[in-house]
Amino acid sequence: MNRFEHSAPSLLRRVTSLISPVIFIALFLFFLQGIQSVGETTKAKQLESLETALRRSISQCYAVEGAYPPSVDYLVDHYGLTYDSSTFLVDYDYYGGNLLPEVTVLRKTGK
Repeated sequence: MNRFEHSAPSLLRRVTSLISPVIFIALFLFFLQGIQSVGETTKAKQLESLETALRRSISQCYAVEGAYPPSVDYLVDHYGLTYDSSTFLVDYDYYGGNLLPEVTVLRKTGK
C-alpha cells in the first residue's frame, strides 16, 4: 500500500474522535448547572437577609418612637433600610402604631 493513499477511517478512530467533544459538552453543561445553583443560593440568602433587616428596622423604630412604622418607605427614609425593589416585593400590612405589622417578602420572577 502506498503511504500517500488513505484508507477509510476505522470505527475505533471515529468513536475516539467523538469522545472528546462529547466529554467537553458534558463538562460545560455541568459547569453551567453549578453556576445556576450558586445564583439561586445567593438569591435565597438575599431574601433571608432582607427579612432580617426588615424585622430589625421595625423593632428599632418601635423602640425609638414607641410606634410601629407606617410603611416600608418610612423605614427606607428614616432607618436606612435598602433593598433591590426590582428583585424583591415587600408586602407590608400596617394595622396601627401599636400592632406589629405583617411583612411578607417575595422574590420577583420574570425576565
